[in-house]
Amino acid sequence: METFDYVIVGAGTAGCVLASRLTEDGRTTVLLLEAGGSDRSIWIQMPIGYGRTFFDRRINWMYDTEPVEALGGRRSYWPRGKVIGGSGSINAMVYVRGQPHDFDDWRAAGNPGWGWDDVLPYFKKSEDFDRYSSHHGRGGPQHVTDITPHVHPVCHSFIDAAAALGFPPTSDFNGQHPEGVGIYHINTRGGWRASTANAFLHPARKRSCLKIQSKALATRIVLDGRRATGVEYLVNGRTVTAQARREVILSGGAINSPQLLMLSGIGDPAQLAALGIAPVVAAKAVGQNLQDHLAVSYFYKTRTATLNDILYPAIGKAMAGLRYMFDRAGPLSMSVNQSGGFVRSDASQKTVNLQLYFSPVSYTKTPLSERKLLNPDPFSAFLLSHNPCRPTSRGYITLASADPTQHPVIQPNYLATQHDIDDVLAGNRLLRRLAATRPLADIITEEIVPGVQIDGDAALLDDFRNRADTVYHPTSTCMMGRDIDTAVVDHRLRVHGVQGLRVIDASIFPNITSGNTNAPTVMVAEKGAAMAIEDAREIT
Repeated sequence: METFDYVIVGAGTAGCVLASRLTEDGRTTVLLLEAGGSDRSIWIQMPIGYGRTFFDRRINWMYDTEPVEALGGRRSYWPRGKVIGGSGSINAMVYVRGQPHDFDDWRAAGNPGWGWDDVLPYFKKSEDFDRYSSHHGRGGPQHVTDITPHVHPVCHSFIDAAAALGFPPTSDFNGQHPEGVGIYHINTRGGWRASTANAFLHPARKRSCLKIQSKALATRIVLDGRRATGVEYLVNGRTVTAQARREVILSGGAINSPQLLMLSGIGDPAQLAALGIAPVVAAKAVGQNLQDHLAVSYFYKTRTATLNDILYPAIGKAMAGLRYMFDRAGPLSMSVNQSGGFVRSDASQKTVNLQLYFSPVSYTKTPLSERKLLNPDPFSAFLLSHNPCRPTSRGYITLASADPTQHPVIQPNYLATQHDIDDVLAGNRLLRRLAATRPLADIITEEIVPGVQIDGDAALLDDFRNRADTVYHPTSTCMMGRDIDTAVVDHRLRVHGVQGLRVIDASIFPNITSGNTNAPTVMVAEKGAAMAIEDAREIT
């Protein structure tokens, strides 16, 4: 049995940051466990290759939710990274921190040290941004690229149309003016994906104090009474136990972290006992408070060329491939989510309530989760999407079985509140207004989906229920807060009721942030690592 200072479960976005930061002193020993394998695939490292990883069981957990009543009983497909780098190895790389008030709300909910002014230094610490700004970092491990000079020209028609409706342009969603419309920053470096695996973990591999064990499925947290002392895991068909002198840290994300807690007897006692799991800590909040962003796309044919005209023809694919091969540039070096915005649907909104996406490409032949990014429609078109920023509906994760190899039950419970329905209705109307506003209106020849025959709030809400899907941002199932009855971890990310155990990943968000969740997960890992180091110093 091997012993380490820390055992980290999950080499995803957060786990890679933690493994790097905790071993920087060269003395602290860390075992990093990852259920998946290597991220050394061209389809992972080439930015637009993420379209190929959506249905690859070798690197993807490929979860499905339970039927969702508000979506007409449809299930939602949830790809999650089962690979070094986790979901940060298969995502669209959009770098969005969230709105400052998101984090002030975290602090107001009883979590001192998590307001915007508190977390900004940790965002900056991780960052190596293209250009200098007092709101950004330079020289950090993870590169952030400003793709403004390289986006497809049709993106500017969207920005100009939004400006005509009174939505201010912004050059930086992560800067002094995060509200408005503009171009998204992305996590790339030199045309390659800049995941936390590439930015943090791989440079740390040479440290003798760090051991990385891939294809290792954590099955149980080893507890001595109410103290975590190690992790049991499966590797090569055998069960192995690793001991942790200081702490066990869960970084499996919003699905796997609560699952492992429950498998270890930390959860709702009645639910655990029903599956034959002996309850150790009564923690009914484990797996609760699940939050996610739910989006819909409208598709428009254009009289102006879009990325479809480049990526659909065989010759276009070949030219794009050659450009990427020789220069690491062109459409294959970026996400298709090139522009968008954070806006208030009307003047009564105190804060932004809608996120917009404008992609100069379209896929009308396949559902959202099945789109092949290198096989768009054979005509000029784009897609325009929206999702509510701060949904108030709450779902849950629970165990389907005491068998750790079985997927848990996922119920997102979308559109369970009138607040969320109202935001959806406002977003639907806004997409139509944008499409009807010049200069965007000047280039549109037809609304393909849903089509102008679908009109009015009732019909468009039905369309949303029929077509909307996840934007792959699950959070909050191990929520941070004061009380074990309503939260799973305290403000220092320590699991209530258990010593020597933390959760550090997106599952601890008290509420989902207004935007893509990868960047705030990196921040949580940076801050969580600093907390773990501080606490270890106090003990010694």
